[in-house]
Amino acid sequence: MNPRGVVLLAGGVILLAPLLFRGQDVSVTPRPKSAPKEDSTHPANIRVNSNLVLIPVSVNDPLNRPVSGLERENFKLYDDKVLQTITNFAMDDEPIAAGLVFDTSGSMGEKLKRSRMAAAEFFRIADPEDEFFLVEFDSKPRLVVPLTKDTGKIEEELIFSKSKGSTALLDAIYMALQEMRKSKKNKRALLIISDGGDNNSRYTVKEVKDLIQESDVLIYSIGVFGGGSTPEEAGGPELLAHISEQTGGRMFFANPADLPDVAKKIGIELRNRYILGYSPENQVRDGKYHRVEVKIIPPRGLPRLQAHWRVGYNAPDR
Repeated sequence: MNPRGVVLLAGGVILLAPLLFRGQDVSVTPRPKSAPKEDSTHPANIRVNSNLVLIPVSVNDPLNRPVSGLERENFKLYDDKVLQTITNFAMDDEPIAAGLVFDTSGSMGEKLKRSRMAAAEFFRIADPEDEFFLVEFDSKPRLVVPLTKDTGKIEEELIFSKSKGSTALLDAIYMALQEMRKSKKNKRALLIISDGGDNNSRYTVKEVKDLIQESDVLIYSIGVFGGGSTPEEAGGPELLAHISEQTGGRMFFANPADLPDVAKKIGIELRNRYILGYSPENQVRDGKYHRVEVKIIPPRGLPRLQAHWRVGYNAPDR
Protein backbone atom coordinates (compact mmCIF):
# COMPACT_ATOMS: atom_id res chain seq x y z
CA MET A 1 0.00 0.00 0.00
CA ASN A 2 1.20 3.52 -0.78
CA PRO A 3 2.08 5.18 2.55
CA ARG A 4 0.69 8.44 1.27
CA GLY A 5 -2.73 6.97 1.84
CA VAL A 6 -2.19 6.89 5.57
CA VAL A 7 -3.39 9.90 7.54
CA LEU A 8 -1.98 10.70 10.99
CA LEU A 9 -4.49 12.70 13.02
CA ALA A 10 -3.38 15.07 15.74
CA GLY A 11 -4.35 18.38 17.23
CA GLY A 12 -3.19 20.42 14.26
CA VAL A 13 -0.12 18.31 13.32
CA ILE A 14 0.20 17.43 9.62
CA LEU A 15 2.00 14.33 8.41
CA LEU A 16 1.76 12.45 5.10
CA ALA A 17 -1.71 13.83 4.23
CA PRO A 18 -3.70 17.03 4.93
CA LEU A 19 -5.77 17.39 8.08
CA LEU A 20 -8.43 20.04 7.57
CA PHE A 21 -10.06 22.04 10.35
CA ARG A 22 -13.43 23.73 9.79
CA GLY A 23 -14.42 25.52 12.94
CA GLN A 24 -14.46 22.78 15.54
CA ASP A 25 -14.95 19.90 13.08
CA VAL A 26 -12.10 17.68 11.94
CA SER A 27 -12.21 16.16 8.45
CA VAL A 28 -9.71 13.86 6.82
CA THR A 29 -8.67 13.63 3.19
CA PRO A 30 -10.39 10.58 1.64
CA ARG A 31 -8.38 7.40 1.42
CA PRO A 32 -7.18 6.24 -2.01
CA LYS A 33 -9.31 3.10 -1.70
CA SER A 34 -12.48 3.34 0.33
CA ALA A 35 -13.15 0.37 2.54
CA PRO A 36 -16.51 -1.30 1.98
CA LYS A 37 -19.12 0.05 4.37
CA GLU A 38 -20.34 -2.71 6.60
CA ASP A 39 -23.54 -3.05 8.54
CA SER A 40 -24.20 0.36 10.15
CA THR A 41 -25.05 -1.22 13.48
CA HIS A 42 -21.46 -1.73 14.65
CA PRO A 43 -21.09 -1.90 18.42
CA ALA A 44 -18.64 0.13 20.48
CA ASN A 45 -16.36 -2.82 21.13
CA ILE A 46 -17.06 -6.49 20.39
CA ARG A 47 -20.20 -8.06 18.96
CA VAL A 48 -20.57 -11.80 18.63
CA ASN A 49 -23.40 -13.49 16.76
CA SER A 50 -23.69 -17.01 15.41
CA ASN A 51 -20.63 -16.80 13.16
CA LEU A 52 -19.15 -13.30 13.23
CA VAL A 53 -17.03 -11.33 15.70
CA LEU A 54 -16.58 -7.58 15.14
CA ILE A 55 -13.69 -5.82 16.90
CA PRO A 56 -13.05 -2.07 16.73
CA VAL A 57 -9.35 -1.15 16.79
CA SER A 58 -7.62 2.21 17.19
CA VAL A 59 -4.12 2.73 15.80
CA ASN A 60 -1.55 5.34 16.87
CA ASP A 61 1.87 6.40 15.64
CA PRO A 62 4.94 6.82 17.91
CA LEU A 63 3.81 10.38 18.74
CA ASN A 64 0.45 9.04 19.96
CA ARG A 65 -1.51 10.42 17.00
CA PRO A 66 -4.46 8.42 15.60
CA VAL A 67 -3.70 6.82 12.24
CA SER A 68 -6.31 6.53 9.52
CA GLY A 69 -6.07 5.14 5.99
CA LEU A 70 -4.78 1.63 6.70
CA GLU A 71 -6.09 -1.32 4.71
CA ARG A 72 -7.15 -4.85 5.60
CA GLU A 73 -3.73 -6.26 4.76
CA ASN A 74 -2.13 -4.05 7.44
CA PHE A 75 -3.81 -6.09 10.19
CA LYS A 76 -3.31 -9.58 11.60
CA LEU A 77 -5.86 -10.88 14.09
CA TYR A 78 -5.59 -13.85 16.44
CA ASP A 79 -8.32 -15.57 18.47
CA ASP A 80 -6.79 -17.64 21.29
CA LYS A 81 -3.46 -17.44 19.40
CA VAL A 82 -5.00 -18.83 16.19
CA LEU A 83 -4.61 -16.59 13.12
CA GLN A 84 -8.01 -15.60 11.72
CA THR A 85 -9.15 -14.47 8.28
CA ILE A 86 -10.47 -10.90 8.37
CA THR A 87 -13.67 -10.98 6.32
CA ASN A 88 -15.13 -7.57 7.23
CA PHE A 89 -13.22 -4.30 7.24
CA ALA A 90 -14.42 -0.71 7.62
CA MET A 91 -13.82 2.58 9.40
CA ASP A 92 -16.18 3.25 12.32
CA ASP A 93 -17.66 6.75 12.03
CA GLU A 94 -21.17 6.48 13.49
CA PRO A 95 -22.51 8.67 16.35
CA ILE A 96 -21.46 7.86 19.89
CA ALA A 97 -22.93 7.81 23.38
CA ALA A 98 -20.35 8.98 25.91
CA GLY A 99 -20.55 9.23 29.67
CA LEU A 100 -18.28 11.65 31.54
CA VAL A 101 -17.24 10.22 34.93
CA PHE A 102 -15.95 13.30 36.75
CA ASP A 103 -13.97 13.22 40.02
CA THR A 104 -14.93 15.97 42.50
CA SER A 105 -13.33 14.38 45.58
CA GLY A 106 -11.19 16.31 48.02
CA SER A 107 -7.95 15.13 46.42
CA MET A 108 -8.80 16.90 43.13
CA GLY A 109 -8.66 20.40 44.63
CA GLU A 110 -7.17 22.90 42.19
CA LYS A 111 -7.26 20.31 39.41
CA LEU A 112 -11.01 20.86 38.97
CA LYS A 113 -10.61 24.00 36.86
CA ARG A 114 -8.52 22.27 34.23
CA SER A 115 -10.73 19.18 34.43
CA ARG A 116 -13.71 21.33 33.43
CA MET A 117 -11.69 22.70 30.52
CA ALA A 118 -10.87 19.15 29.45
CA ALA A 119 -14.56 18.24 29.41
CA ALA A 120 -15.32 21.32 27.31
CA GLU A 121 -12.69 20.30 24.73
CA PHE A 122 -14.09 16.78 24.60
CA PHE A 123 -17.59 18.10 23.92
CA ARG A 124 -16.39 20.66 21.38
CA ILE A 125 -15.83 18.06 18.68
CA ALA A 126 -19.17 16.32 19.30
CA ASP A 127 -21.43 15.51 16.36
CA PRO A 128 -25.10 16.56 16.41
CA GLU A 129 -26.28 12.96 16.80
CA ASP A 130 -23.95 12.15 19.71
CA GLU A 131 -25.38 11.89 23.20
CA PHE A 132 -23.75 12.33 26.60
CA PHE A 133 -24.35 12.09 30.33
CA LEU A 134 -22.52 13.19 33.48
CA VAL A 135 -21.72 11.18 36.60
CA GLU A 136 -19.88 13.11 39.32
CA PHE A 137 -18.40 11.40 42.34
CA ASP A 138 -16.77 12.15 45.65
CA SER A 139 -17.89 10.11 48.69
CA LYS A 140 -20.80 8.87 46.54
CA PRO A 141 -21.57 8.89 42.81
CA ARG A 142 -24.35 11.09 41.41
CA LEU A 143 -26.04 10.97 38.03
CA VAL A 144 -26.08 14.74 37.55
CA VAL A 145 -27.18 14.87 33.90
CA PRO A 146 -28.91 11.85 32.27
CA LEU A 147 -28.44 11.05 28.58
CA THR A 148 -28.81 14.19 26.46
CA LYS A 149 -27.62 15.71 23.19
CA ASP A 150 -27.26 19.07 24.90
CA THR A 151 -23.65 19.24 26.09
CA GLY A 152 -24.35 22.73 27.44
CA LYS A 153 -26.35 21.20 30.30
CA ILE A 154 -23.31 19.21 31.37
CA GLU A 155 -20.92 22.14 31.14
CA GLU A 156 -23.32 24.28 33.20
CA GLU A 157 -23.41 21.65 35.95
CA LEU A 158 -19.63 21.32 35.96
CA ILE A 159 -19.29 25.03 36.73
CA PHE A 160 -20.82 24.40 40.17
CA SER A 161 -18.82 21.26 41.02
CA LYS A 162 -16.77 21.50 44.23
CA SER A 163 -13.90 19.40 45.54
CA LYS A 164 -14.82 17.60 48.74
CA GLY A 165 -15.11 14.23 50.44
CA SER A 166 -13.53 10.86 49.77
CA THR A 167 -13.43 8.92 46.49
CA ALA A 168 -15.97 6.35 45.25
CA LEU A 169 -14.50 5.79 41.79
CA LEU A 170 -15.63 2.17 41.36
CA ASP A 171 -19.20 3.01 42.37
CA ALA A 172 -19.18 5.85 39.82
CA ILE A 173 -18.05 3.55 37.01
CA TYR A 174 -20.74 1.05 37.99
CA MET A 175 -23.40 3.79 37.92
CA ALA A 176 -22.17 5.05 34.54
CA LEU A 177 -22.33 1.57 33.00
CA GLN A 178 -25.92 1.24 34.24
CA GLU A 179 -26.88 4.60 32.71
CA MET A 180 -25.21 3.64 29.44
CA ARG A 181 -27.63 0.72 29.08
CA LYS A 182 -30.37 3.27 28.39
CA SER A 183 -28.66 4.42 25.20
CA LYS A 184 -29.65 2.94 21.86
CA LYS A 185 -26.34 3.93 20.27
CA ASN A 186 -24.13 1.05 19.20
CA LYS A 187 -20.89 2.96 19.78
CA ARG A 188 -20.56 3.70 23.51
CA ALA A 189 -17.74 5.01 25.68
CA LEU A 190 -16.88 6.42 29.10
CA LEU A 191 -14.36 9.18 29.75
CA ILE A 192 -13.04 9.15 33.34
CA ILE A 193 -11.23 12.22 34.65
CA SER A 194 -9.77 11.33 38.05
CA ASP A 195 -6.66 10.84 40.18
CA GLY A 196 -7.65 7.17 40.40
CA GLY A 197 -7.61 6.78 44.16
CA ASP A 198 -10.63 4.82 45.47
CA ASN A 199 -11.32 4.70 49.21
CA ASN A 200 -15.11 4.71 49.59
CA SER A 201 -16.77 2.36 47.10
CA ARG A 202 -19.32 -0.32 47.91
CA TYR A 203 -18.45 -2.30 44.79
CA THR A 204 -15.15 -4.16 44.60
CA VAL A 205 -12.59 -4.04 41.83
CA LYS A 206 -13.58 -7.57 40.76
CA GLU A 207 -17.28 -6.72 40.59
CA VAL A 208 -16.64 -3.71 38.41
CA LYS A 209 -14.20 -5.59 36.18
CA ASP A 210 -16.75 -8.37 35.70
CA LEU A 211 -19.40 -5.83 34.68
CA ILE A 212 -16.97 -4.16 32.27
CA GLN A 213 -16.13 -7.52 30.70
CA GLU A 214 -19.83 -8.17 30.09
CA SER A 215 -20.46 -4.72 28.60
CA ASP A 216 -19.60 -3.30 25.19
CA VAL A 217 -18.45 0.07 26.52
CA LEU A 218 -15.07 1.53 25.63
CA ILE A 219 -13.35 3.29 28.56
CA TYR A 220 -10.78 6.08 28.33
CA SER A 221 -9.22 7.61 31.45
CA ILE A 222 -7.32 10.81 32.04
CA GLY A 223 -5.20 10.37 35.16
CA VAL A 224 -4.60 13.59 37.06
CA PHE A 225 -2.08 12.36 39.61
CA GLY A 226 -0.03 14.03 42.32
CA GLY A 227 -0.76 15.85 45.54
CA GLY A 228 -1.70 12.79 47.57
CA SER A 229 0.20 10.19 49.56
CA THR A 230 -2.44 7.61 50.52
CA PRO A 231 -2.17 3.95 49.38
CA GLU A 232 -5.37 4.41 47.35
CA GLU A 233 -3.90 7.32 45.38
CA ALA A 234 -0.62 5.45 44.90
CA GLY A 235 -2.59 2.63 43.24
CA GLY A 236 -4.65 5.01 41.12
CA PRO A 237 -2.60 4.82 37.90
CA GLU A 238 -2.61 1.01 37.85
CA LEU A 239 -6.35 0.83 38.55
CA LEU A 240 -7.30 3.32 35.83
CA ALA A 241 -4.93 1.77 33.30
CA HIS A 242 -6.20 -1.78 33.85
CA ILE A 243 -9.87 -0.79 33.69
CA SER A 244 -9.32 1.17 30.47
CA GLU A 245 -7.05 -1.24 28.63
CA GLN A 246 -9.26 -4.31 29.05
CA THR A 247 -11.99 -2.48 27.07
CA GLY A 248 -9.70 -1.40 24.22
CA GLY A 249 -9.36 2.14 25.55
CA ARG A 250 -6.38 3.74 27.28
CA MET A 251 -5.33 5.69 30.31
CA PHE A 252 -3.50 8.95 29.63
CA PHE A 253 -1.20 10.54 32.21
CA ALA A 254 -1.83 14.28 32.19
CA ASN A 255 -0.55 17.28 34.04
CA PRO A 256 -3.42 19.67 34.82
CA ALA A 257 -2.18 22.03 32.09
CA ASP A 258 -2.35 19.21 29.51
CA LEU A 259 -5.91 18.09 30.28
CA PRO A 260 -7.74 19.96 27.48
CA ASP A 261 -5.35 18.74 24.76
CA VAL A 262 -5.54 15.14 25.99
CA ALA A 263 -9.36 15.23 26.08
CA LYS A 264 -9.46 16.55 22.53
CA LYS A 265 -7.10 13.78 21.40
CA ILE A 266 -9.35 11.14 22.96
CA GLY A 267 -12.39 12.61 21.19
CA ILE A 268 -10.60 12.39 17.84
CA GLU A 269 -9.44 8.83 18.50
CA LEU A 270 -12.98 7.72 19.38
CA ARG A 271 -14.07 8.81 15.92
CA ASN A 272 -11.26 7.08 14.03
CA ARG A 273 -11.48 3.38 14.73
CA TYR A 274 -11.26 0.39 12.42
CA ILE A 275 -13.77 -2.46 12.46
CA LEU A 276 -12.29 -5.93 11.94
CA GLY A 277 -14.73 -8.78 11.44
CA TYR A 278 -14.01 -12.50 11.35
CA SER A 279 -15.64 -15.90 11.79
CA PRO A 280 -13.60 -17.80 14.39
CA GLU A 281 -11.84 -20.94 13.19
CA ASN A 282 -12.99 -22.56 16.43
CA GLN A 283 -16.79 -22.45 16.32
CA VAL A 284 -17.28 -24.28 19.63
CA ARG A 285 -20.09 -22.55 21.55
CA ASP A 286 -18.65 -23.13 25.00
CA GLY A 287 -19.39 -19.78 26.65
CA LYS A 288 -15.69 -19.41 27.50
CA TYR A 289 -13.61 -16.24 27.43
CA HIS A 290 -11.55 -15.90 24.25
CA ARG A 291 -8.38 -13.81 24.08
CA VAL A 292 -8.01 -11.56 21.04
CA GLU A 293 -4.73 -10.14 19.72
CA VAL A 294 -4.24 -7.62 16.92
CA LYS A 295 -0.92 -6.95 15.17
CA ILE A 296 -0.17 -4.10 12.80
CA ILE A 297 1.93 -4.44 9.65
CA PRO A 298 2.80 -0.82 8.78
CA PRO A 299 2.92 0.25 5.14
CA ARG A 300 6.45 0.60 3.83
CA GLY A 301 8.03 3.84 4.95
CA LEU A 302 5.99 4.27 8.11
CA PRO A 303 7.31 3.78 11.65
CA ARG A 304 6.08 1.09 14.00
CA LEU A 305 2.40 1.61 14.85
CA GLN A 306 0.54 0.67 18.03
CA ALA A 307 -2.95 -0.85 18.14
CA HIS A 308 -5.53 -0.79 20.96
CA TRP A 309 -8.47 -3.18 21.11
CA ARG A 310 -10.67 -5.02 23.58
CA VAL A 311 -8.59 -7.95 24.76
CA GLY A 312 -11.27 -10.64 24.67
CA TYR A 313 -14.92 -11.71 24.57
CA ASN A 314 -17.22 -14.38 25.95
CA ALA A 315 -18.25 -16.89 23.28
CA PRO A 316 -21.93 -17.87 22.98
CA ASP A 317 -22.84 -20.91 25.07
CA ARG A 318 -25.55 -22.21 22.77
